[in-house]
Amino acid sequence: MSNQLKVTQTRSAIGRPEKHRKILKGLGLKGPHKSVVVDNTPSFRGMVKKVIHLVSVEEING
Repeated sequence: MSNQLKVTQTRSAIGRPEKHRKILKGLGLKGPHKSVVVDNTPSFRGMVKKVIHLVSVEEING
């Protein structure tokens, strides 16, 4: 398992449920085409799973 995940927001949060917007904010994403690198932990993976339709994910080996 890799150490980190690169999460890139691919779609806008406009018109999405408040819960999805809060998850994106919790991940540190601020808008489409913005990327963040987060630790590969069960909590972050769960957050990504909830908004997988709005983001793309890459594993970063480090």
